[in-house]
Amino acid sequence: MTRINGQTRIVGVIGDPVQHSRSPQMHNAAIVERKLDYVYVPFHVRSGELQEAIEGFKALNVLGVNVTIPHKQTVMSILDDVSHEATLIGAANTLIFCDGRVSGDNTDAQGFLRAMTEEGIDIPVGGSAVVLGAGGAARAVVVALALSGLDLITIANRTEWKAIQFEKDLATISETEISAVDLASNQLNLAIRSADLLVNTTSVGMQETDQLLIDPDFLNPGTIVYEIVYTPPETPLLRVAREKGCQTIGGIGMLVHQGAIAFEKWIGIVPNVETMRIALKQALYQKKL
Repeated sequence: MTRINGQTRIVGVIGDPVQHSRSPQMHNAAIVERKLDYVYVPFHVRSGELQEAIEGFKALNVLGVNVTIPHKQTVMSILDDVSHEATLIGAANTLIFCDGRVSGDNTDAQGFLRAMTEEGIDIPVGGSAVVLGAGGAARAVVVALALSGLDLITIANRTEWKAIQFEKDLATISETEISAVDLASNQLNLAIRSADLLVNTTSVGMQETDQLLIDPDFLNPGTIVYEIVYTPPETPLLRVAREKGCQTIGGIGMLVHQGAIAFEKWIGIVPNVETMRIALKQALYQKKL
């Protein structure tokens, strides 16, 4: 157990709400294992109080914080420095405080890719991907994929204009062709049929009663299906994909790796990813592994 004292450095997470976050268990497990004099704390920061919270962290000598909903995009306007990836994604999920300045970064894209690497999967250079959703997580995924050399990324969303705007925003970051389609369109079915990779970035799948966003008849066994939802461990989409013979990836890996990258940026030490994964699963699923 971490022993708090006058020299203990503070890192944490901000959000509204934040009580659901399992990042404290994940990060504190890594801190305890390394016997570091740090502690990771959740901070409930309400919308409209973000600027005051950032100034407070500076005054309290907080080392860094993760940023979750709804602050990832709002915080961008009050940062002193922003990384290239955070700029491309349009959101920051990691803040670093140093010498009275606050820098913003985004570890989601790299976390997404590291989770694939961990599963022995390479981005199919020259291939195609379908991304379901057009929110902040989708932006991180599309940036990661576009910079990895895909020829085509199809973004599908219920509100098609959001996907179209997304397409325009990201059109200049690489030579990857980015197209937008409606979730209910036949264009989506055709894109899925030929896709090397299908990624769900929406919250659909967190409930067993959620209806699939796609027609599973268009899935082929050669498609990798990546679900960034991390609870339950097997969503309806992953279950259907597995039954179709597809290789599947759940959301735990991305969550763990984006956290591990932030940990290293703050503390300068590479955490034990497996320790973080076990702590996260225990917190999420309430069972010993």
